Amino acid sequence: MNTQLQTPERVAEIRRHTKETNVRVSLGLDGRGEARIGTGIPFLDHMLELFARHGLFNLEVECRGDLHIDDHHSVEDIAISLGHAFVEALGDKAGIARYGSALIPMDEALCRVVIDLSGRFYLVYQVKTRRQTIGNFSVELAEHFWRSFAESCRCNLHIDVIRGRNTHHILEATFKGTARALRQAVERDAKIEGVLSTKGVL
Repeated sequence: MNTQLQTPERVAEIRRHTKETNVRVSLGLDGRGEARIGTGIPFLDHMLELFARHGLFNLEVECRGDLHIDDHHSVEDIAISLGHAFVEALGDKAGIARYGSALIPMDEALCRVVIDLSGRFYLVYQVKTRRQTIGNFSVELAEHFWRSFAESCRCNLHIDVIRGRNTHHILEATFKGTARALRQAVERDAKIEGVLSTKGVL
């Protein structure tokens, strides 16, 4: 008889339906970086695909939004749903590393991301860009994406671009960096009993 304990699968599916958007996010934390993304915003699709790949998350995102108005509502609701998916998949956060960081170059751009899955929301976003749009993606919404994500994920998230000129490279580095930092933060550590906090809860 095999008495070895099975490690619970860390997955979540979030559905968010409003008068502005209809979003479904499926997330597997212990995946292989497989992605199926369809948001109606090609640049955001690209960012979420590389987010999944570099975080080694299995990620599906579907969104039907009011893009005839603009991309704001879709970007916001996708970020909210993704944050909720991380919360649900992590459960009580027992045994996770909690903290993660990454330093990511993308040609001339260099981005630093640090995250704490603390249960408290805070965002620091120090990113300067030159362009206003990439395709039909409003560049100003990149900050709003990460603010909405961090708030719904209830984490501290610091994103700093140290240098960079090309807006595509800069934003790509922020998504890759956040993915890598999250990958570290959600990793299980056998030496951690319960949660990594003197409070006993995250």
